[in-house]
Amino acid sequence: MNRRPEPVESINAVTLVTTRMAESVAFYEALGFRVLAGGAEAPFSTFRAGTGYLNLQAGAREGPEVWGRVIFWVDDVDSMYERARAAGFATETSPADASWGERYFHIHDPDGHELSFARPLTA
Repeated sequence: MNRRPEPVESINAVTLVTTRMAESVAFYEALGFRVLAGGAEAPFSTFRAGTGYLNLQAGAREGPEVWGRVIFWVDDVDSMYERARAAGFATETSPADASWGERYFHIHDPDGHELSFARPLTA
């Protein structure tokens, strides 16, 4: 079988539109994301997300309420869940082992973007 190499190496960044920059920056900082540029009063903020970036852009949201999900792999799903709960954030699910081989939980950011924090289950 002659397979061509994939032209895309990785996702460098995800940009989410926010209507509440200050609240969103505080949310992501409480979860351990580090602001690299921008901040609570900026129209655009960038956070480190592993080897990539998570961006927040101030603006009005248009379209459907449910748009999809951003999945972040973390070292310890349960400790990330506890971090979110300790910061006072409501989660959509508790940590669980999924049939597809990951441990995960879901949470929504202040603008309703769904986030999943996950880790592959070890054999």
